Amino acid sequence: MAKYMLIMRNTDESLATMMNASMDQMLEQVGRFNDELIKAGVLVAAEGLEDPSDGVVVDYSGETPVVTDGPYGETKELFGGFYILDVKSKEEAIEWAKRMPAIPGSKSEIRRVPGIDEFPQDNEWVQRERVWREQTGQL
Repeated sequence: MAKYMLIMRNTDESLATMMNASMDQMLEQVGRFNDELIKAGVLVAAEGLEDPSDGVVVDYSGETPVVTDGPYGETKELFGGFYILDVKSKEEAIEWAKRMPAIPGSKSEIRRVPGIDEFPQDNEWVQRERVWREQTGQL
């Protein structure tokens, strides 16, 4: 099994469509999809994000990080939320992403989440993280 993150990305247009959609209908569609993931035993986490105008950007381009309030300047594709699935393969993650309720114009990016076992185990920081994960029941 491997963890994959399905990153939901919206354009300005698909975000506007979502904001005008019926909340009950949206919750019904997403709820049914979430229920399928839970019943299949593949859902690890899932969260949506607030409107981007309430967010900030921390830019590390210069010597000192610069914080800018939203809304952002160019918003070609916004990160709107995510699912983390524990599935057998990238192909299985893709199949779940195809079934995800989505607004026309939006996209889903799929990225594998490397496990702690893939990092050098003799590294002090990896060892500390492993202890933390064990203490919090994440291993």
